Amino acid sequence: MAKKTIDQVDFRSKRVLMRVDFNVPQDDNGNITDDRRIRKALPSIRHILDAGGRLILMSHLGRPKGDPEKDKKYTLAPVAECLGQLIGDTVLMADDCVGDDVRRLVDGLHDGKCCLLENLRFHAAETIKDKDAAKDSVLKEQKQNFAQQLADLADVYVNDAFGTCHRDNASMLTVPQLMAGKPRVVGYLVRKELQFLGEALAKPRRPFIAILGGAKVSDKIGVIESLLPKCDHILIGGAMCFTFQLAAGQDVGNSLVEKDKLDEARRLRDMAGDKLKLPFDTLVAEKLEAGVAAKVAQGPIPPGFAGYDIGPKTTAAFCNLIAGAGTVVWNGPMGVFETPPFDVATMTIARTVAEATDRGAVTIIGGGDSAAAVDKAGLEDRMTHVSTGGGASLEFLEGKPFKPIEVLDDAD
Repeated sequence: MAKKTIDQVDFRSKRVLMRVDFNVPQDDNGNITDDRRIRKALPSIRHILDAGGRLILMSHLGRPKGDPEKDKKYTLAPVAECLGQLIGDTVLMADDCVGDDVRRLVDGLHDGKCCLLENLRFHAAETIKDKDAAKDSVLKEQKQNFAQQLADLADVYVNDAFGTCHRDNASMLTVPQLMAGKPRVVGYLVRKELQFLGEALAKPRRPFIAILGGAKVSDKIGVIESLLPKCDHILIGGAMCFTFQLAAGQDVGNSLVEKDKLDEARRLRDMAGDKLKLPFDTLVAEKLEAGVAAKVAQGPIPPGFAGYDIGPKTTAAFCNLIAGAGTVVWNGPMGVFETPPFDVATMTIARTVAEATDRGAVTIIGGGDSAAAVDKAGLEDRMTHVSTGGGASLEFLEGKPFKPIEVLDDAD
């Protein structure tokens, strides 16, 4: 997906509508508890402002579901304040994302200045799916009208929201479609995501190792199928491993399993052969609780116990493979890393991946919980790339098309 970037646009005095992913966590008082997604967008934001662009930022936050009362716990006002502190200038906060007041605010922007539109999802039209709009003319009109109001605000469209590139939201797909004939480009963040994820899949350094964890096999079926022809090893951890083990006839105690995916697990294991590496020991406990007494189960998990992390022998075996890797893609933790002592494997593997990076391996962390684990370990700066999109990264690894990217201007 070679697309034009913000380096190929003259932004001076242009109104620039930029889709970002400012869906950041906040506490009950509206204080931002993790500003990584805001900081990741800063290079693109600063480039446009320094070039004299009049920057109009738009994002969603949470799931207000088009709440007409605009529940203030979903307001982007704290984001505007945080961004203003990061760039050292006031970020004007709109009270909506469409309408006459927004138009007046945008018309009053000066070169090198920035405003942030209110939460896109305060309008239900933002999340109307194209497949639903195709069946319902009322929904189609609502989505088109909403997107047209956004498109009319600007001379240039920039997509720098990789975390939502797998969705056909109005701001992601319909707006750039309506802005045909105007520059439609990617920002630095999306360019970096496409570069690293794309190159990892197209021409990986060998051995190519994928580490897949998390709770559900169902979330990773497509990824495993896509990666099998490309990878040398696929290391399976997290609760998803128990579905594979139960499918093979191994007792898993009270561990989390997807019983409706046992046939899929058998099919994938038969397809993968020796490439698929499953845990052979597990850290188990009678309940999930910080500091709980845990023990290592070799093979089957005894009745009354559940697995919450892969065991030390499996961790060592996985780390031995990772240590010699040329490319590592990691999506999903090995255990319940938020709750000690079930964080040991995930933290150990994070350190091993960082050490592999130091030796020259290309290491890509696929967003979501994996990125949170690497951040908890203080190792983000020692990875080649940490993705900002958990779900988007998974769909990219599956090889699914990203229509919001496809619609943008192709590189020359």
